[in-house]
Amino acid sequence: MTHDPRTALLRAALDAAERGWYVFPLRPGTKRPALHGEASCPGTAPCAAGHRKWEQRATTDPELIRATWSRAPYNVGIATGPSRLVVVDLDMPKDDKGSADAPCGATTFAALCERAGHPVPATYRTRTASGGEHLYFTAPTGVRLTNTAGTIGALVDTRAWGGYVVAAGSITPAGAYELLCGPVSASLPLWLLSIMRPAPKPVQAHSGPVAVQSRRYADVALDSETRNVARAQVGEREAKLFRAGRALGRFVAWGDLPRHGVEQALQEAGERAGLTAAECRSTIRSALNWSIAHNQRGRNAA
Repeated sequence: MTHDPRTALLRAALDAAERGWYVFPLRPGTKRPALHGEASCPGTAPCAAGHRKWEQRATTDPELIRATWSRAPYNVGIATGPSRLVVVDLDMPKDDKGSADAPCGATTFAALCERAGHPVPATYRTRTASGGEHLYFTAPTGVRLTNTAGTIGALVDTRAWGGYVVAAGSITPAGAYELLCGPVSASLPLWLLSIMRPAPKPVQAHSGPVAVQSRRYADVALDSETRNVARAQVGEREAKLFRAGRALGRFVAWGDLPRHGVEQALQEAGERAGLTAAECRSTIRSALNWSIAHNQRGRNAA
């Protein structure tokens, strides 16, 4: 009997939707959304009233899911915000610059739980393609949490509004995303919520329309920079990746783009151009760190 990856991925999407989690297609074999960006939006349904991003287009409608996954073996993305999820991403140390000796995210998280006086929560859990883990929690009501990167601990990130995770059953060249523990997602622990709760934002000088325009410009810049990197030729790939990281880092510093989203997009573009995963990670991290540090005073000071 022949294994049909499209059927298996459709089942993974439907399983997530049955839990009330909003799903959308990822490009086959990757972690990147399969939906068009704003720069290439045709302005037709479902974008007839304006461009709709992956977070807005994620769905639990089984008929729409069947229609989408009948076209290609898409991997499955779960939009954490609409799904009322907070997913803790416990990553593995990277193999570049000797960081492979560092504790993994799971070890760091277990130590944080012990320090808080609680065991590691029993909840829905998956293994990522890199060997890390995703812990799914139900988001608290009345609080709109966003993504974090390194706030909780080294190699411990979170995905909430503005973020997504790759669902169990999805497959990438690095490996598969697998279900480890399948009960319902537990409520987000209060001690973890206290760490994640965003600090009050300062009053912004920009009006609503200007802020929206800035975010749209950031999305266009992300599409353009990743496209340039992916098309880079031998001898210019690393330089183009570094310049793209510097250009996009300012939007991270200004709050227009999430860092993990920029890192993920540039990583895939760099690997598509022919760079190794380690080369991409090192270059992206260096470029973003420099750009964010030099743009923290705000866009008016840039």
